[in-house]
Amino acid sequence: MSASFVVTRFAPSPSGELHLGNARTALFNYLLAHAHGGRFLLRIEDTDVERSQERYVEALRTDLTWLDLPWDEAPVRQSERAEIYARYFEQLEQAQLVYPCFCTPLELDLSRRSQLSAGRPPRYAGTCRELSAAQVALRRAEGRTASLRFRVPLGQRLEYEDLVHGAQSFLSDDIGDFIVRREDGTAAFFFSNAVDDALMHVSHVLRGEDHLSNTPRQRLLLEALGLPVPRYGHVSLLIGADGAPLSKRHGAASVRQLREAGYAALAVCNQLFRLGHSSARNDFLTLDEMAQNFELKHLQRAPAQFDDAHLIHWQREWVHSLTSEQARAWLAPMLPPQLDESRARAFISAVLPNVVLPEDARIWQQIIFGEALSFEEPALRAAQEAGPEFFSAAAGAVHEQADLGALRGATGRKGAAFFMPLRAALTGRLHGPELAPLLAAMPAERVRERLLQFAHASP
Repeated sequence: MSASFVVTRFAPSPSGELHLGNARTALFNYLLAHAHGGRFLLRIEDTDVERSQERYVEALRTDLTWLDLPWDEAPVRQSERAEIYARYFEQLEQAQLVYPCFCTPLELDLSRRSQLSAGRPPRYAGTCRELSAAQVALRRAEGRTASLRFRVPLGQRLEYEDLVHGAQSFLSDDIGDFIVRREDGTAAFFFSNAVDDALMHVSHVLRGEDHLSNTPRQRLLLEALGLPVPRYGHVSLLIGADGAPLSKRHGAASVRQLREAGYAALAVCNQLFRLGHSSARNDFLTLDEMAQNFELKHLQRAPAQFDDAHLIHWQREWVHSLTSEQARAWLAPMLPPQLDESRARAFISAVLPNVVLPEDARIWQQIIFGEALSFEEPALRAAQEAGPEFFSAAAGAVHEQADLGALRGATGRKGAAFFMPLRAALTGRLHGPELAPLLAAMPAERVRERLLQFAHASP
């Protein structure tokens, strides 16, 4: 595969936020290009004026930038390419490969229902295919608007190789004439998507399996226009735990929501890399490492199940990979104002092994630096059972900074008999961060106060 030949693209419609299925499509196209030293392009498919919104264009750019999937050229906006499309519409009209269709949505719906009830696959019935010039003129004179349909050749078998699903074969008679220009004059998806792939020199198209039936139409169209046809590969769908396609009703989060929750972009990419793509690498990978291990032959046909637990796993792997400086920046919103640097670093050292998202650190911020402490019942019981002498001795060993060794020596206890009641009194819990870094973060006066409340009376 020639490096100069590999050009991929991500072509979203700006009608909503970027969700995980589309994010995976962008990632796979990016990895394929970078695996072969090629180019990754961005195209905004915004010809549908009613559904496209500028705020989603900006959101898409923000999401792709956050995922660290930069595109190699200025993005193409389909809404700015009407003149280009017009030239190719004219070429098709000159060759009589298209015709005006005056069928209304109601007529099309009735035709579709009739075919389904007869047990036939729904396709355009060819109602306007053979209208004479006079019949077309009469309908236009009546003020009726028309879409433009591509005249699919009859009696042909269309065969090609899909990059994921292998050999494909379609009968042209089963496809039906399809719309290339809407009634309002804008280019339809089948047309603009295919034409722009050719004009942008896209060599490989990785897209969702739901587009598999679109490919024979677009191949016919490009061949009719004498334009190059890219190689198509249709990746498996993402499904939820119930086996249905992943959607909002599964609680599927958008990329923005994951970002705002504190997930790392690289953790999300590590999860997506393994959804519908097998790899021998089971460790946490950089994007460059993903590109080195991305292969078309490893794309799977079976639906890929998204699992929140797997995303949490990769997020935890990312957290464990952080340097102290990176962890400090990540957890900065959870730190109390005016906290001195030594205690900030001690706090981060204490809680980092116990957090997956920044919000997980909030409870420990309240426990370590807050005034009031709430107790879980088992912890309260453990503290009370340790006896006031234990806590009186421990409190007496706290000076400028609480030291675990000094506390152990003062109480004369070891193991669980020492750690459990101490943790219970200081945190209100029996489990959590290691006590040594926790004590380094907690002000000495706060440690003493919490110990003394069990030395004198039950809380």
